[in-house]
Amino acid sequence: MKETVLGSHLRKVPSIAVGCMRLSEKSKDEMNHFIHSALEQGAYFFDHADIYGSGMSETVFGDAFASDPSLHREDVLIQSKCGIRQGCYNLSKEHILESVDGILKRLQTDYLDLLLLHRPDALVEPEEVAAAFDVLFESGKVRHFGVSNHKPMQIALLQKYVRQPLVVNQVQFSIPVSNLVANGMEVNMETPGSVDHDGSLLDYCRLHDITLQAWSPFQMPSWKGCFLGSDEYLELNQKIRVLAEKYGVSDTTIAAAWILRHPANMQLVTGTASEKRLKEIIAACNITLTREEWYELYLAAGHPLP
Repeated sequence: MKETVLGSHLRKVPSIAVGCMRLSEKSKDEMNHFIHSALEQGAYFFDHADIYGSGMSETVFGDAFASDPSLHREDVLIQSKCGIRQGCYNLSKEHILESVDGILKRLQTDYLDLLLLHRPDALVEPEEVAAAFDVLFESGKVRHFGVSNHKPMQIALLQKYVRQPLVVNQVQFSIPVSNLVANGMEVNMETPGSVDHDGSLLDYCRLHDITLQAWSPFQMPSWKGCFLGSDEYLELNQKIRVLAEKYGVSDTTIAAAWILRHPANMQLVTGTASEKRLKEIIAACNITLTREEWYELYLAAGHPLP
C-alpha cells in the first residue's frame, strides 16, 4: 500500500481511503468481511458521512467492527463528515456537536480521527465552527479536522477563526472531471477548461499543506455515470486498455493510478461495495505511470494542451 501524509500534522496514511457511502445495505457479516478484506490489503483508512444511507453505513460498520474482538480501534483511522441536511446545509455549533455525537454512537467509538465539514454552508458563522471544534478537540471526540468541497477563500475564512489546522479537503476528481488541473494548464486561453471553477484550489492546498482527497474517481461530468467502458469516452477507454494490458492490471487500476501519479499526493477515496473492485483500486499503488502515459490519458479525456 502506497502512503501519503495528511496535511503536515498526521503520520503517513494509506493512499487509498475506503469510501463507505455504498455499504449501507450490507449485513453485519458482509460488512465484517469487507473490513477484513480492506485491512488485509493495507487499507485501514475508512471514510464515512452521517448522510450515507441516512446513517446506516455508519451503523452497520459500527456493529460489524464492535462485535469482532480481532478488530482494534487503534489499528484503523475513521473519518466522517457532517453538515448536509435535507433541504439545507448546517454548520452551526449546535448542529456540528449534535452530529458528531450521533456519528460516534452509530460507529460505536469514542473518537473520530478526522471530522470534515461536508459542504460549505452559505450561512456559516466561522466563530461557531471554531467553538464547536474546540469542544470536540478538547473532549477528545475528534483528533483532526478538515473540509470537503470547499474553495480556498472558504477555507481561509474558517482557518482565520479555527485554531486546529484544516488538514484535508475532499473534492471530486477523475480523469474527465479534472478542472483542478485543466484551469492551470489552459492559462490565458478562452477554452472551456480555462475557466477556474475552484479558485486555484489545487495550488492553494499544496501551498498550505492541505491534502486533497479525490471522491468519485471514476465519474463522468454531470453525473452521467462511470466513464470506464462508456461510449462517451471511447478514446480514453482505448488508451486505458492499452496501458492495462502493458501493466497486467484492470482498467480500474489504471484510472486510479492516474490520480495517484499527480505530485500533490492525493488520497483516493473509493466508492465501491465490491471487494474485487476494491482490490483493483488498491493495486494502483504498485504502478507509477510515466509522464507521457499520464498526459496521454489526460488528452484522451478531451483536455487540450495549449
